[in-house]
Amino acid sequence: MNAYLSQKLNREEEKVLSPLQEKIRAFLQNKLAVTGSFIVFLFLLLAIFAPVIAPSGINEQDLVKRLLPPGAGNFLGTDDFGRDIFSRVVYGARISLFVGFFSVLGSVAAGSLLGIVAGYYGKLLDAVISRVFDIMLAFPSILLAIAIVSILGPSLENALLAIAIINVPTFGRLIRSKVLSVKEEEYITAARAIGMKDSRILFRHVLPNSFSPIIVQATLAIATAIIEAAALGFLGLGAQAPNPEWGKMLADSKQYLIDAPWTMFFPGLAIMLTVLGFNLMGDGLRDALDPKMK
Repeated sequence: MNAYLSQKLNREEEKVLSPLQEKIRAFLQNKLAVTGSFIVFLFLLLAIFAPVIAPSGINEQDLVKRLLPPGAGNFLGTDDFGRDIFSRVVYGARISLFVGFFSVLGSVAAGSLLGIVAGYYGKLLDAVISRVFDIMLAFPSILLAIAIVSILGPSLENALLAIAIINVPTFGRLIRSKVLSVKEEEYITAARAIGMKDSRILFRHVLPNSFSPIIVQATLAIATAIIEAAALGFLGLGAQAPNPEWGKMLADSKQYLIDAPWTMFFPGLAIMLTVLGFNLMGDGLRDALDPKMK
């Protein structure tokens, strides 16, 4: 009897949950997604409170302490200039997350605009925009980023711009496919029938109802952007010395892989954990927001 009442109460509780509450509950029930969110939150805290957490300045050199292994004085050891690796990894979180967030923000803005225009108006606009996307996607993303940075010049800002550009087609095609289905809905037809302007239809009805897959893709794209920024930094095309960008730290330490492996291990571990966190969180958001996954 008690079991029956408990099941009945649980069913009644599920009925009163709003769609947003259901999505939040589904996300929180995914242990891997919660773990990924915790990792991301931890690195965000490191980035925000880097001046408080870091025990020394990122460019404080002490050649006497050159290539010291991890110990009490230097939690993660020191590099070839005697700089504290822990401090540089902590400050490196700022650079990597900055590039990840803002490059994806630019990609979402540009890709969504182009995708909405292509999907809603169709015909010639759709054909031109779609062919541009196809041409960009025909190139390996990292090679396209290298080409863009080579033209603009190596710097963190140009690396951010290149990463934003190469991810535009991904978001553009995603939002275009969603708009193609949404614009055929009855409420869109009704909005047209009462004389609502296209701009209002697009930004009040079409875009809000097309944004769930964008949220998921953006979370996963941040992880990809961090890897791409690290790759450009490793090749000397991203952040320049003495900035403590993780990819640049790997490039500067590769010659000490045998004698001082910690100089490469900890920046690489930071990249791996951050990317893992965003991927786990993105998978959890996909499962929570996509009704087909239920």
